Amino acid sequence: MTALANHPSSQAAAPATGLLKRAHRLPAWPVTGLLLLYPLWWALGLGTLIFFLVAVPMLVSLLRHRASGQLVKLPPGFLLWLLFLAVVALGLFSLGADPAGTVPGTAASRLVSYTYRLGGYAALTVILVYAGNVGRRELPQQRFVRLLAWLFVITVAGGLLGMAAPTFEFTAPLELLLPHHLRENSFIQSLVHPTAAQIMNLLGGETPRPGAPWGYTNTWGNNVCLLIGWMLVAGWSLTRSRKVKTGTAVVLLAAMAPIVYSLNRGLWIGLGVMALYVSVRLALRGRLAALGLVGVAGIAVVVAVATTPLGDVVSARLEDGKSNGVRMYTTEKAVGGVAESPLIGFGSTRNTIGGRNSIAVGESDGCERCGNFTIGGNGQLWQLLFAHGLLGTGTYLGFFVVGLWRFRRDATPAGLAASAAIVSSFAAMFWYNALVTPLALTFLAYAVLWRNRLESR
Repeated sequence: MTALANHPSSQAAAPATGLLKRAHRLPAWPVTGLLLLYPLWWALGLGTLIFFLVAVPMLVSLLRHRASGQLVKLPPGFLLWLLFLAVVALGLFSLGADPAGTVPGTAASRLVSYTYRLGGYAALTVILVYAGNVGRRELPQQRFVRLLAWLFVITVAGGLLGMAAPTFEFTAPLELLLPHHLRENSFIQSLVHPTAAQIMNLLGGETPRPGAPWGYTNTWGNNVCLLIGWMLVAGWSLTRSRKVKTGTAVVLLAAMAPIVYSLNRGLWIGLGVMALYVSVRLALRGRLAALGLVGVAGIAVVVAVATTPLGDVVSARLEDGKSNGVRMYTTEKAVGGVAESPLIGFGSTRNTIGGRNSIAVGESDGCERCGNFTIGGNGQLWQLLFAHGLLGTGTYLGFFVVGLWRFRRDATPAGLAASAAIVSSFAAMFWYNALVTPLALTFLAYAVLWRNRLESR
């Protein structure tokens, strides 16, 4: 055996094997490029599509990694997520169904939206697995957290842009490459046309609501909740620099303006849920000093809202409930759809016949929001129930519940920020849809927790 080990061919084989393994280390650039260069992707018209595109090199790298004999680790509860994807795939056979009270259509006419959702879930699955498997040398955990914090800075900057120049928009390079009929399509425009804000009829008139760089105001608000924890961790826990901490405080103070002027009640509730969750976690571990800091921050926000013009905006928005009736109407339709197809749903969303007051009232050029409402467009929970039934809803939510339970003892700053982000996604599912960027950020939070656990072994 000793002679065999000392044989020249054997000695040559050992370094070769080591080189092969090094050659198949998963590179960090797909994750780094996705997050660090996100403003560029948005400006190019790839803000949403980049998540589909980056999944391709990630998948290729994972396959090469596996082919080289190295293990591809999977997150806790991944079987539940695979079952969810299977339910979504089975929804293809339900596309031709016309639930009661919905606009009739064909399976072919609904195939584009179905494929978009299935592709989105599949692409984000690849991103989750990839982020969890990238080595610590290639992507240190602190760098990962700072990249997510950078996205929060970009989100705040986009919110301020939406306030200062709400009508700002431009034709992205990708948009210029599209045929005219595609460029004019409203769905395609929402993907490739950069805008600073959405102009909506609220508070008695047209009101600009920040959206950059996430497209929609609701998506912007959802992503603020998912990212704010990373700013706190990167700007306070991972640094001793006073300059960095001061800069962090400035960014958080600046964020208050677009957070309030977005008129996004779901965002306000989400931030409250996160603060409550973190407070309970800290209290259970006896960390009263940190708990006191959370309380001081909460009091500071209340004082700022009460003593500045921001308070008037908050009061006016809470009193304005124009969207409440429509939300309740579409929610009832989504729950009613479960009774018609309880297990796997209808594969995709549907539009209602007419509006909530009459089937004769429909969408028109003069009133785009008067009818033909999207069932499943008013929250991830309602979309899951209607489009993917009880099986899809149970497996989707079960995956995240398993993650929170398995990582419940992770009380590191990054662990708390990640679990708080996932908890905020549970609150958001009642009024926000998750595809694409909110679910991507939720998955990246899951990856941080998962990487923390792998690192502690």
